[in-house]
Amino acid sequence: MSDEKILIIDDEKPINKLVASYVTNEHYRAYSAYTGAEALNLVRREDPDLIILDIMLPDVEGTALCLDIRKYSDAPIIFLSARTQEIDKIIALSAGGDDYMTKPFMPGELIARIKAHLRRRKQVSPDAAKKRTVFTFDDLKVDLDAYEVYLHGEPVSLTTKEFEILRLLMENPRKVFSTAQIYEQVWKTVCMENDTKTVMVYISNLRKKIEPDASDSKFIINVRGVGYKFNQLPSEE
Repeated sequence: MSDEKILIIDDEKPINKLVASYVTNEHYRAYSAYTGAEALNLVRREDPDLIILDIMLPDVEGTALCLDIRKYSDAPIIFLSARTQEIDKIIALSAGGDDYMTKPFMPGELIARIKAHLRRRKQVSPDAAKKRTVFTFDDLKVDLDAYEVYLHGEPVSLTTKEFEILRLLMENPRKVFSTAQIYEQVWKTVCMENDTKTVMVYISNLRKKIEPDASDSKFIINVRGVGYKFNQLPSEE
């Protein structure tokens, strides 16, 4: 069995057990929680590698729980919800989610997404040792190996997707990427029409976290009608 742990948070026991069976069939370690309180305890105790989260829980809204989980874990979070409105997806991603699937769902697609998120999380470039791993831009410091970001010396908590967007833009300073290019390079899949809005939500959240003045973007700049770029060159170390 794989050492990778997957936490399933859903108060509907039949669905929770069904998802757990799919996960264990793929040789992952499955953990189940039926309330927000149980979920936080498992997050702190087991440090899961990926989390599947329902929005509607008996003791807490799933998006609020996601924010609490992000205090302890940067594991990819896949929302699995009966809510199908676009606004629900935007809110979930804004809260720190990495993906969103609606019920009913296809087991094969869920497993494919789980594998993709886990693969990207641990993927290391063969020549990573030759690349620069620590970048400093005035008061912003990014350590790629440690997955750590500091602003004014204080740690900044980023989701996996926020970090990967930052990495992409930061490693290509002053190069403009369209929202579709960002989505395809970070999510590793073809960008559909609504996916560009997902990128915009993530970049908005990222700016709020890393910009010294959120009202005046210094690092991530919007090039109107084209896309986004990282507008600073790193300091020489």
